[in-house]
Order: sequence, then C-alpha cells, then structure tokens
Amino acid sequence: MTNTKTYFEVLKWASSFLENNHQEAYIAEYLLLEKNRWTKTDLLMNFKKQMPLAEYNAYKADLEKVTLHIPVQYLIGSTEFYGRRFKVNEHTLIPRPETEELVELILKDNYQENLEVVDIGTGTGIIALSLSLENPTWKVTGLDISKEALKIATKNNQALEGQVDFLESDVLSKFPKNKKIDILVSNPPYISYDEWEEMDESVREYEPKQALFAENNGLAIYEKIAKESTTVLSETGRIYLEIGYLQGESVSQIFKEAYPTKNVRVITDLNGQDRIIEVK
Repeated sequence: MTNTKTYFEVLKWASSFLENNHQEAYIAEYLLLEKNRWTKTDLLMNFKKQMPLAEYNAYKADLEKVTLHIPVQYLIGSTEFYGRRFKVNEHTLIPRPETEELVELILKDNYQENLEVVDIGTGTGIIALSLSLENPTWKVTGLDISKEALKIATKNNQALEGQVDFLESDVLSKFPKNKKIDILVSNPPYISYDEWEEMDESVREYEPKQALFAENNGLAIYEKIAKESTTVLSETGRIYLEIGYLQGESVSQIFKEAYPTKNVRVITDLNGQDRIIEVK
C-alpha cells in the first residue's frame, strides 16, 4: 500500500487486516478516530482525502500491535471514562464501563458536602477524580501501592485540574489514623489466580497483574479492606466495592462480619451480574 490511498481505502484494508488476524474489525475505525481526535463526522468528511504516508506507517504499526493483543487504549495512551479523558499506560488498568456504574451509584447515594472520601487502589485515578470533579466539596484521597500508577494518576489530576491527594499506600496502611472516612470506595484486584486461563489474552499479557489478581480466590484484598477500615470509617461511613460477578455472597459475608450493625447488599450491573457491594 502506498501513500496514494484515501482514508476510506485505508480503513477498508485495516478492517480486513484485523479480521484476518482474528481481531475485531471495529478497532480499525476506533483507533483512527482516537489517534486523530476525530468524530465519525470528521472521518466522513476526510474519507476521500489521501492519508499521509507517515500517518499510514504509524497506523499500520499500531494495527500490527493490536494483532499481538496489545490493548488499543495503551496504543492511544488514553481512554474515556465518565465523560472525561484519562491517561493510561501499561502500569494501570484500563477503565471498564462497570466502574462508571460504581461512580454513578456513589454520586446518587451521597449528596452531603465536605465528605472525606478515600479510593483504595486508585490506579489511573478515575474513580477518585470523577467523584472529586463531580462534587468539588468532597475531600478525596487516592491510595495505591504502585508508584508507577500514582505517576499516571497525578498526571490525570493535573490535566483535569483535579483536587485529589494521591498517596502511596498498601490499602489503608499509610492513611492518617486521626481522620475518619465518610465514603470508602475501591475497585481492587479481585481475580483468582485459578481464573488465569479464562482471562482475555490482552489482559493476561499486558495489563498489570498486581492490579488484577489476589490471593485466597480473589478475596484477600476484601478481607484486608474490611479489617483495616473498621478503625477509620466514620460512624455513618459507607463502603462501595466493585467485585467479580461470582463474588457477591463471599464478599458480602466478609463485610457483614466486619460491620454487623450495617446493611450490606449486593448490587447488579446493567448486565444483571453481581458487581457492587454496598455497606451502609
């Protein structure tokens, strides 16, 4: 293929190339739109224009990486979450739509001002920043054990002009003991090592394992959160946790034992799968 090809011709070729390499054809258009920051209308307006050779070569190189199962969000360097763009890289998980449901629930469930909010395993900072930007009166802290993830979270904080404090911490170990938390949220590593073979190849090969897997059939992190949170959660404090779709009963039992006077319930996502544990 030469530089005399139009965007339409390149896109048609790219879709076939991905299909022939057992990848979803829609990625071809998605990658092109994202790389150029185009809407579909922009693409239609440029269909008959020639794609510059340098752009084509870079695009082809990215498509070849897609066939190696490298997530397209890592190639782009960012992704959309709750109406905002967040930087991502190989040290951070790629945000999932289900996590937007977690953010939405917290915002609908809590309308008070000046709440102390803590996000455990903040990664890119998507939860912490989304909550802070939607309710600027909240004092939000994002905790993560990964220095590299915190670097990305800090960049997102700066780019979005956020007010989140980020702190390196294994769960709540470094969170000040004299503070009381009103909202504790986490999308922690919860996948069992036994589920390794069931994971999508792109997830297994490229997303950070520290942010995915946990001991004790994926329950270890919840046990740690339950244990450490009891001393810092305020009397009226609430906990919101994303879980694996088979963990509803197990995780709710952990928090029923840790918080016998609170109501613990399992909330399903838009697909009808168990997805969130609410403690309040």
